[in-house]
Amino acid sequence: MYGIEIDEQYRCCNRIHNPEDIIVKIGSAEIGGGHFCMIAGPCSVESEEQIVGIANEVKKAGADLLRGGAFKPRTSPYDFAGLKAEGLRLLSIAKKETGLPIVSEIMSPRDLELFEDVDVLQVGARNMQNFELLNELGMIHKPILLKRGPGNTVNELLMSAEYIMSKGNRQVILCERGIRTFCEHTRNTLDLSAVPLLKGLSCLPVIVDPSHATGISRLVPPMALAAVAGGADGLMIEVHNDPEKALCDGPQALRPEEYAAVAEKVRQIRAVL
Repeated sequence: MYGIEIDEQYRCCNRIHNPEDIIVKIGSAEIGGGHFCMIAGPCSVESEEQIVGIANEVKKAGADLLRGGAFKPRTSPYDFAGLKAEGLRLLSIAKKETGLPIVSEIMSPRDLELFEDVDVLQVGARNMQNFELLNELGMIHKPILLKRGPGNTVNELLMSAEYIMSKGNRQVILCERGIRTFCEHTRNTLDLSAVPLLKGLSCLPVIVDPSHATGISRLVPPMALAAVAGGADGLMIEVHNDPEKALCDGPQALRPEEYAAVAEKVRQIRAVL
């Protein structure tokens, strides 16, 4: 309706109606309300050796959660689209080996049963306005990591979060992962202004994914540190043991030792803040 204030459109996550920060708990990790979380892992699960090896490396560097794609929406139908159910099985093996909770993207409500062992269900940028999926995720009792679409506004992201929360699930984490602009030098343009903006408008935790935002591995560390300084509640960074041979998004992945260096700098900035 015309004339309604924008803050009245999202009542469940609105800072005015819910002044206290929502803290999302995943195992021993917490996100929001002053709690910071590091999520790391490969874009796609490729093999047991790969995912278990990376999981051990990122845990050693201080990661709180392991990410890994099993279902991968790709621009081209000919690109590697993930190992699907087998990928989730391999993620579960890595979880048992390391104790790290796992994050993986779900594309359809039909696949919910396959995600029983997944601790955080990610809604990717392409599915941010898949309202059937959002409604279904609102009726489960697991944290949802909701990524901003490359062509979506902050208000539209909050309205997508509202779909989930209005069905009863308040465990929502917002993720800024870059938007599409006229810049041709990076994959996307990282909108870091969205972090303090979202935290002012909403009670939900906000994390940043500098890997998808830039698409270039050497840009990930400075953008990760800028996100921390800007008040982000966490980071999600892609890590691969052999980026040149990665089946998906190798150019934006850090090697384990590079990730460890970034994680140490993040801790230093957090200590100052």
